[in-house]
Amino acid sequence: AEAARTRVYGEGGMLDVQRNLYQMQDYIHQVLTFEVEEKEPVRVEKMVAFYTSRDHALNEPLANAGKAVGRCGTFDETLDGHARAWGELWDVCDVLVPGNDRVQLLLRLHIYQILQVCSPHTADLDAGVPARGLNGEAYRGHVFWDELYIYPFLNFRLPEITRGLLMYRYRRLDEARAAARESDFRGAMYPWQSGSDGQEETQTVHLNPESGKWDPDMSHNQRHVSAAIFYNVWQYYQATADSEFLFDYGAEMMLEIARFWSSIAHFNEERGRYEIHGVMGPDEFHEKYPDSGEEGLRNNAYTNVMVAWISRTAQEVLDLLPERRRRSLGAKIGLTEEEVRTWEDMSRKMFVPFQEDGIISQFEGYEDLEELDWDAYRDKHDNIQRLDRILKAEGDDPDRYKLAKQADTVLLFFLFPERELKSIFERLGYDYTPEMVRKNIDYYDHRTSHGSTLSFVAHAGILADIDPESSWNRYIVALESDVGDVQGGTTREGIHLGVMAGTLDLLQRGYMGSEIRDGVLYFDPKLKDRLEGLSFSMRFRGTPIDVKVGAGKLTVTAQDDGFGKRIKIGVGEEVREIEAGEAYDFDVIPDE
Repeated sequence: AEAARTRVYGEGGMLDVQRNLYQMQDYIHQVLTFEVEEKEPVRVEKMVAFYTSRDHALNEPLANAGKAVGRCGTFDETLDGHARAWGELWDVCDVLVPGNDRVQLLLRLHIYQILQVCSPHTADLDAGVPARGLNGEAYRGHVFWDELYIYPFLNFRLPEITRGLLMYRYRRLDEARAAARESDFRGAMYPWQSGSDGQEETQTVHLNPESGKWDPDMSHNQRHVSAAIFYNVWQYYQATADSEFLFDYGAEMMLEIARFWSSIAHFNEERGRYEIHGVMGPDEFHEKYPDSGEEGLRNNAYTNVMVAWISRTAQEVLDLLPERRRRSLGAKIGLTEEEVRTWEDMSRKMFVPFQEDGIISQFEGYEDLEELDWDAYRDKHDNIQRLDRILKAEGDDPDRYKLAKQADTVLLFFLFPERELKSIFERLGYDYTPEMVRKNIDYYDHRTSHGSTLSFVAHAGILADIDPESSWNRYIVALESDVGDVQGGTTREGIHLGVMAGTLDLLQRGYMGSEIRDGVLYFDPKLKDRLEGLSFSMRFRGTPIDVKVGAGKLTVTAQDDGFGKRIKIGVGEEVREIEAGEAYDFDVIPDE
């Protein structure tokens, strides 16, 4: 419900106004009549209050809207409060990149858009993060997995917002359990597209604008969304040490997600490995095998590696729980020791398909697909980002080819620091070498159309270590993607909030090299020649800090206001414990 208050002011103050209200079939309007003096300005001030039945502490939305609009101050008073609130947010969230006005402008645009959608008010709402923000009707406001790219920025600045958004997932845990049961699985299977009640909202057909035909849509098989939710809860906990949330809500979600993966997986006796069939990876172009009537793929590498990590981390979560909470939660969800042993086994025996020379196969059988003549399609079409639509319009099938819409296998190198990914692979009994990153990014980059702007973020992050110049070029494409509408008209349907937040996360995680390890917040700055003077604020486990890189130093200052406790910061092998008001300079190695 909405209520409005309209006042008219002259130079001497508020004017007497005659009001006539007209309510039409599809709109309502008001005619104001008042006396004016020649050359005397008149100011019309309208204040509007908006309430819904989901707001707190109300009896009836319209009545509360009327009370609120009657009690609010003047426009100038309200504007002052509005500016003050934004000022506080900018103090926390601003990122400074001296000497690069264009980058600075776009970063602030992205911060603004994130805070419009994920404001402090969001923390108290039962809402998720719509992939396309609040700017348009694309995706019908549904919640996907894009929060994987959005939460890292919020975790270190406004973690209470992340907490509130994660509660959106917790409140729909029962629906995820029901979805798993209906598919003959256990645990919690979250939907690829989620709405108000947490049911699967993914369409079953999709309009192909290249052909004008409706094609089958199998994207509900992107079960990796549940892995992303597990990852998001764990990353939030690592950044905040919010044990209360983990014990009361997060652990239950994580254990039920781990349970789902153990039920969808099966053990292949011949290989001595666990496998997962019938799923899609983040790629989206591959929905099934060529000429197959069966949906999904076997052993998507991204999914299987994530599941191996989940299986190990779920045990770590159990170890973190106080004994009483572990018993009560175990009883609530019926967790058995046999299930925990299965997780341990899966963390060591998940199957990961490999090609020759250390190339991780996107899924089993990927190496048998045909190569696409990319140059021919680039010559033929202005934009080949949506190759799936182009191929289907030609009567062909993207399932036949070695191609990808966006980062899939290589996303593993983006989400996990190298030492952690190495640990996952070695625990599985697979070799892992630093050369694997370059080999895999080279292999898949040539076979990716980057039909999702998220792909530029992931590739830029991966390349930061091995090819800084190429990384920066991808970063600029990601920064410009919505302003430049690089996908040819999609921005008018709604911004791409994931890529906007991803460009900010890239600065703190990719280029500043932030990583939490053993309770220490480490930094490993990269692209220092391009990012000389880069500075921003963070909050690590309740402690606000300022971070700046420049002149061969990385300076970390613990703020006086709102100081939580002493924290550990590290660069390379050097680790320092800092407290309120204390600053420390770390030496950083110049770029070669």
